[in-house]
This record gives sequence, C-alpha cells and structure tokens, in this order.
Amino acid sequence: MKKYGIIICLLSLLLFSCMSEQDKLEKANKNLGSKKNPIKMYFVPSMEASTIVTSGEAIAKWLEKETGYHFKVAVPTSYAAVIEALGTNQADVAWLPTFAYILAKEKYDVQVKFMTIRNGLSKYRGQFVARTDSGIDSLEDIEGKVIAYTDAASTSGYIYPSAILRQKGIKPDKYTFAGGHPQAIAAVYNGNADVACTYWSPPDANGRPKDAREKLLDTYPDIFEKVKIIALTDSIPNDTVTFRKGLPQEVDQKLVQALTNFSQLPEGKKILRELYDIDGLEPATDADYDIVRQTLKILGKDPKEFLNI
Repeated sequence: MKKYGIIICLLSLLLFSCMSEQDKLEKANKNLGSKKNPIKMYFVPSMEASTIVTSGEAIAKWLEKETGYHFKVAVPTSYAAVIEALGTNQADVAWLPTFAYILAKEKYDVQVKFMTIRNGLSKYRGQFVARTDSGIDSLEDIEGKVIAYTDAASTSGYIYPSAILRQKGIKPDKYTFAGGHPQAIAAVYNGNADVACTYWSPPDANGRPKDAREKLLDTYPDIFEKVKIIALTDSIPNDTVTFRKGLPQEVDQKLVQALTNFSQLPEGKKILRELYDIDGLEPATDADYDIVRQTLKILGKDPKEFLNI
C-alpha cells in the first residue's frame, strides 16, 4: 500500500512538472481566497519570527473580515525562499525588502503595490556597527575583521554594505549571515563578530535611536553604550508589499483597497508598527526602485551576483 502511495506522489509531481505556466497559473488562481485555496501572505525573517507571525496573523485576520477572503501566513527561513515562493505561486502577497523585491521583479516579474513609510520617510540607510571598545572607528578598520551580515538579499544588511567594501578594496577576514538584523547586532554585542551591518533609521522626535539596536534594548539595556555606529550607507527606498504575477484583477484591486484602509486605521497602524516599525503604506511603482539599480551599476555590481537566480 505504501508502495502505491509513493507511485501516486511521483506521478503527481511528474504531471505538475509537465503543466504549462498558464496551467499552473490557472490552478493557483482557481477559487483564490477560499478555504481550500487561501491567499498566501509571506513575510521575510528580518526580525524574530514569532513576532512577525503574530503581527502577520493579525493583519490576515483583519483582511479576512474586510474582504471575505481566507488567508494563510508564513515566515520562511530566508529572503530567497520568499522570492521563490512568489515565483512558483506558493505565495500571493509578500512583504519584501528592497533588494529582494528587485531580484523577484527581475526573475518573476512580480508587482510592487506599496512602499512602507517609517517616521514619515520613504527612505532609510544601512549602518556598520561595532563594539565601542573594539578600536574599530572607520570602514578601513574593518580590514581583516569578521562581519555579521543579515541575509544575502538584505539591502541594508548585505547588498549596500558589501558593495561599498568591495568598491573601497576593504577585505574582511570572513563573514556570516546572522539571519536577521537583531541577530547581527547581538553577534557584535556578544563578541561573535567584530562588525554588523543592519538597517538604520533616524532617531525619533525625542532623540531615541530607531536603528536595529533598539530591537535588543529589552535584552541588552546597555546596547547603545556597548555598540556604536561607525558608518552609514547611501539612502535606500523603503521595503515593499508585493503581489505575485498574474493575481486575478478582482483579488488584486480588493487587496490594494483593503491594505490601504488597514494602514490608515489606528488598529492597523499599531499592528504595522509591531510588525516592521511601519507607520504607513504609500502606493508604489517599479520606477521608485530604479535608484537602487542605478547605485549598484555605479558600484559595478549586477543584482545577479548576490543570489543564484
């Protein structure tokens, strides 16, 4: 009996691989939003996964009431996994960081719908941080050191910082991918890395830092004293809310309107802030991200260098 089950699974996989792209799209779109085929909303693991799941499910619950659709939330283990999910119709909506969006657009022609807003700004920067007692005070001091990046598709946590170091001819001894911004900061705080690269946002109106170190304040109350900023990258357009290619027009329009409404409500603002420190959502187009492509070109880098796509 087990043998026949394996044969059936193999035949199903073979049948799926023989389907045309149009057939796969029609299958993905059939009764989309129903209990049997819920809208799949994916989030990248840039923060603690449990926090993202909680906020993501809160968004999904509100959207279900607003649209009548059913939703499923997931947080894969890497940015690349979210990109691939969009390209294979396993994800319908994804909250993608800037460079991950650019890669997904190039490979799968995904459609950006919103740009996030933080502290009233549509741009942010990357930062290089080190322990205050490390003797590392400039980019040149990173030569021969250990760097903790966040993820291979993180704009502020890898793409921009690594491109800057290459451009300047600065060679660290080695680097690791910590799996998220707080994790990279923690690696420096705990002495497991000399330098971390994460996102930077300007301090709030009261002068409180709002960069990635803030996420560890409860765990490490002295984080701002022990870990310092040594350099910043150029400005980067904020992250996105992106839909996969070929989403039914009715679903597309309904989701855009629902997310717009959600982002303007006090409840929605609270959940978005808990999710990724988001204050609001603004309509976006692919052209809004051309500056990143142009910056990489100036640095002599091709997006395809950073992921196998």
